Amino acid sequence: MKKLALLPLLLLSLAAHADEREWIPYKKLVEASKLDKFYAMPAVERDKLSIYLQLRFKNKAINPGSVSLTVLHSGERQPIPVSADGRFPLVPNQKWIKEEATTLLSVPPSEKAGFDYVILTPLPEGQQWPYAPLMSSIDQANNAIGKLAGAFSLFAPKIKSVVFRFNKPAQLKVAGTVFNSDAKNEIKLKPESKWLKENPLIVASERPLEAELEDE
Repeated sequence: MKKLALLPLLLLSLAAHADEREWIPYKKLVEASKLDKFYAMPAVERDKLSIYLQLRFKNKAINPGSVSLTVLHSGERQPIPVSADGRFPLVPNQKWIKEEATTLLSVPPSEKAGFDYVILTPLPEGQQWPYAPLMSSIDQANNAIGKLAGAFSLFAPKIKSVVFRFNKPAQLKVAGTVFNSDAKNEIKLKPESKWLKENPLIVASERPLEAELEDE
């Protein structure tokens, strides 16, 4: 699946250490990801969005989910949770920035690492949700991307759909229309102007694992 990238992939050589390798200063990671600007936006402009970074390696043989990520600050170590597919949250920590913290990765020094972006829209409780508020996350994401990209906003990708991901075959129903999951147990919805106005319910046969915003 194509992953959203607001910036060119950040590739950095890893400095040689014993078992862990220094990756990038924490401040530089925050600035490169532009998540400091995202979290500085008013909450009402990002309340439908959850952004994660996803580890990516030039060497495709490396499993991102098997890599540990640690912030080293003031002589202390703070592990950052990394999911099975390499995702991790990054909410800027001003204390770590002031302390000139760095990040460590458990990969060989010769490997190069970078990140992609994963944008999710949080789903309300249950298995049915009003169409318009959920699908309006697409416009909110595009507005946020434009602000983060700044002068390069014309070249930034545009979010086009919400992908509902299930752990088994599933269905979504919207105003009598049935959408069936594909071979990957995913259902992709693009916004329909009629439904945005009428605001019917989206009814799921089971609760999705997540709803990801994509530019495909």
